[in-house]
Amino acid sequence: MTAAEERCLRGEAIWGDDFSLPEIEAWFADEEEGYAALGAAEHGSADSYGYHALNVRCGYRHLPPGRIGRALGLGSAYGGEFLPVISRVNAVTVLEPSAALRTPELRGVPLTYVSPVPNGDMPFGKASFDLVVSFGTLHHIPNVTHVVGEIGRVTRAGGHVLVREPTTSMGDWRRPRAGLTKHERGIPRPALLAAFDRAGLDVVHETRCMFPTTRRLAARGLGFNSEVGVTLDLALSAMTAWNSRYRATAQWHKVQPTASFFVLRRR
Repeated sequence: MTAAEERCLRGEAIWGDDFSLPEIEAWFADEEEGYAALGAAEHGSADSYGYHALNVRCGYRHLPPGRIGRALGLGSAYGGEFLPVISRVNAVTVLEPSAALRTPELRGVPLTYVSPVPNGDMPFGKASFDLVVSFGTLHHIPNVTHVVGEIGRVTRAGGHVLVREPTTSMGDWRRPRAGLTKHERGIPRPALLAAFDRAGLDVVHETRCMFPTTRRLAARGLGFNSEVGVTLDLALSAMTAWNSRYRATAQWHKVQPTASFFVLRRR
């Protein structure tokens, strides 16, 4: 193990954040259809999206009322994550690498798809969007800090950004892991907060979430699409947030929320 790998496994830095362009391009090629290959293309649709209760509770309800205008979704696939606010949005653009996870419209609102480029630059002008949403996407990307900077650039002043990401380790990415794509890893919370600040994004609200038992309770209807399930998840996450750490080295270290949900406002 190299010293850089060891630091990243401990959560002291983001693995991939300082990669060269050839390294980023190789990562991008691996991840381009990674999520679709796990079964999303065969079983997914906008209507099968399973995180509405969590997204509303931790994110959408904190947005100001009224029309939203232009929205951008990073890795939003079929656009299902926009359903709670789609009636308020004038236009939706989805930055989506997979050709298999696309649909022309969502509840009558056309979806415009743009394929991302490996280096993370976004083909949009400054202050192009009123709302940017990134739910579980950044941890699939190597150069997280650069992409967060691009999010800040394309969001108008006073506009909002919603980000939900795993902030604990997802295991050793150097080896195959069941149910995960090749490169995804959790993003250390301090590094993510630093990237937000550098991008001109202020944290309006943060919720620690995704307690380890909630996914198992989903089979009983108490997952992230259940108001009761989310209430339980947030309560357990709040109770154990004191135990937060990136990498668990003992079983009791795992008794903690595994993700953070951020509501951000562009300065």
